[in-house]
Amino acid sequence: MLYMFGSSIVTTTWFKVQFEMHMLNWYSRSPDPSEFWISVAACFTVGVVSLWAFLYFFSLWRRKISLSWMKMIARSKRRNSDRNHKIPTAEHVWNTESLFRAKGLKCCVCLESISPSQPLGQMVTSENMVHRCDVCGAAAHIICSSNSPKDCKCVSMLGSDYVVHQWTVLWTDIADQSEEDHYCCYCEEPCSESFLGGPPIYCCMWCQRLVHVDCQSAMATDMGDICDLGPFKRLILSPLFVRTLSKPGGILSSITHGANEFASTVRGHLRNRSKKQKRHNRLPSDPAVGDSNDDSSSDTTLNCNQRAKDLKATGGSAQRSAENEHDSSGSDYRELISEPRRLSNDETGGAKLKYALSELPADARPLLVFINKRSGAQRGDSLKHRLHFLLNPVQVFELSSSQGPETGLFLFRKVPHFRVLVCGGDGTVGWVLDAIDRQNYESPPPVAILPAGTGNDLSRVLSWGGGLGAVEKQGGLCTVLHDIEHAAVTILDRWKVTVEDKKSKNALLVKYMNNYLGIGCDAKVALDIHNLREENPEKFYSQFFNKVLYAREGAKSIIDRTFVDLPWQVRLEVDGTEIEIPEDSEGVLVANIPSYMGGVDLWHNEDENPENFDPQSIHDKVLEVVSVTGTWHLGTLQVGLSRARRIAQGQSIKIQMFAPFPVQVDGEPWVQNPCTLKISHHGQAFMLRRTIEEPLGHAAAIVTDVLEHAESSHVINASQKRALLQEMALRLS
Repeated sequence: MLYMFGSSIVTTTWFKVQFEMHMLNWYSRSPDPSEFWISVAACFTVGVVSLWAFLYFFSLWRRKISLSWMKMIARSKRRNSDRNHKIPTAEHVWNTESLFRAKGLKCCVCLESISPSQPLGQMVTSENMVHRCDVCGAAAHIICSSNSPKDCKCVSMLGSDYVVHQWTVLWTDIADQSEEDHYCCYCEEPCSESFLGGPPIYCCMWCQRLVHVDCQSAMATDMGDICDLGPFKRLILSPLFVRTLSKPGGILSSITHGANEFASTVRGHLRNRSKKQKRHNRLPSDPAVGDSNDDSSSDTTLNCNQRAKDLKATGGSAQRSAENEHDSSGSDYRELISEPRRLSNDETGGAKLKYALSELPADARPLLVFINKRSGAQRGDSLKHRLHFLLNPVQVFELSSSQGPETGLFLFRKVPHFRVLVCGGDGTVGWVLDAIDRQNYESPPPVAILPAGTGNDLSRVLSWGGGLGAVEKQGGLCTVLHDIEHAAVTILDRWKVTVEDKKSKNALLVKYMNNYLGIGCDAKVALDIHNLREENPEKFYSQFFNKVLYAREGAKSIIDRTFVDLPWQVRLEVDGTEIEIPEDSEGVLVANIPSYMGGVDLWHNEDENPENFDPQSIHDKVLEVVSVTGTWHLGTLQVGLSRARRIAQGQSIKIQMFAPFPVQVDGEPWVQNPCTLKISHHGQAFMLRRTIEEPLGHAAAIVTDVLEHAESSHVINASQKRALLQEMALRLS
């Protein structure tokens, strides 16, 4: 034993001596750089290989877990199907999207990750496209979508006694749920936020409740499958009252629709490129620069003689062009929506309806949603996905040059009490208000705004916020829907702007104004921005960057005082009295609301020196006229360092222009030749004002609900309800 112990000591001593001699030789000789870099490269290679191996085995493990979860979900669905065959089924509504917009999602068929491929230049190819369900938000590869299960949201359950829960895997967090709602409604344990982020969960596509897959069967046994539509049941168009008019074409229809959409995208890119080249070849004085719109409500200036005839034939009603806030396809001409005919039972303004509504309950207050995805914030697709999930997709309409608001209004024509939500900028709101005017409602529906434009001035006045960023901070779409249900009805004055020829006195152009009209330097900045947008639409991808471009274009015009002769070239009359324009003015603004250029108050009701002027109001049938001294003055107004100069107030305004000037109405600019502008009161629109933070807001919402209930009970008629709502709005303001 002692011999073995002594041998180990000798061996250890020998290794120690050898190591010390080796280290002495290493430090005594000159260093070799090649050996150093070889060792570094070897270590780096070993590290990369080890990391790759770890990621590979981790992905295999995750895929194994995913497959086990999906088997669990399939078994759960099979048990549900065996227990209750009345659960409705529906096919996914596939639309083609860019692969980069679906980054981070999983294919709902093969479970493989949908990861972006390498960009292939300017051309759009099918290799970097993916199918995305418009309704439930699921994503699938184009080659996989035809094999997807029929587990999408069923928008029509006509003939059923009640709405049943439609459970689906929560692929993406699109329901805007608060942290308090991320709990299983059966076991009250926390639920993961997204699929593959934890144990699988189901989400009901109607009431938004969450439940673990393991708990769903027990919940169905104990509580049944009846769905109450959740907290927004009054705003949701119940599928029990929706009837399908045309049956979808199944897989072939989905593939054909995707192919058509892909071809349309390619044609749009080629058309934009050719029109951009035409834009560079056009002279600056081309009058077509005014034939575009940006968040605006307008007529076209094409064929003035025909317009005059139309005005006479329709009693002064104006034709509305489709809003195209961030699209370059209208730089040479505008795609027009023809004057809608008086809609009959078979006519919907040119679009074919797929659904019809039966008589709804008296307490239903469904929300009709219009989305303009080309508004300034460029988030229309995301809003559409989320609203489809929160509401019934039948009640959500996307506005385009081929489909205006008339289609949705026709679908809701027999709904006694509904509300309208406009997702877009100020121009989109004007577009919808024009369409509502043409329906000749005895008591028109009130309109709420989800600010998705650039300035969003009308939305600011009605307390809906200045952009989608503010909406997200306040709780997202769920908070917006809650505030809409408890909003108060108010009134907005609408004004008719008629452009007359100075010689023949014929009407050349008719526009409808909700916010403001500008002549001179401010319209010049808006015109420069519009031209830049037509040439480079890809630059206008966010609300913040749009404002940066506005500031840059305004700074360019500070030195160039182009409109110093405006006071001598423009004559202003208010209520028949000529008003002198200050000599240092380079712009005249006519305001209907206390918000301009993204929140600037031009009139300042709280001013200590009222100068014998009345406070500004959005429903007093009076306009306010102010002047600005140049682009620098506009910049100081934006940051609150100065104020506009008050000129006049009145109900009827006449402006004579003796030279060409830039003009803008609600953000739509154009160059106007010498003419006469006449502004007269057109009517009043019912709007919804967010009053959740106002002392009388809750009371106003209750009064509105009481009046609607009284009309449903035939205690009052529609005309009496309208008069009472107007009186309430005036008193509560």
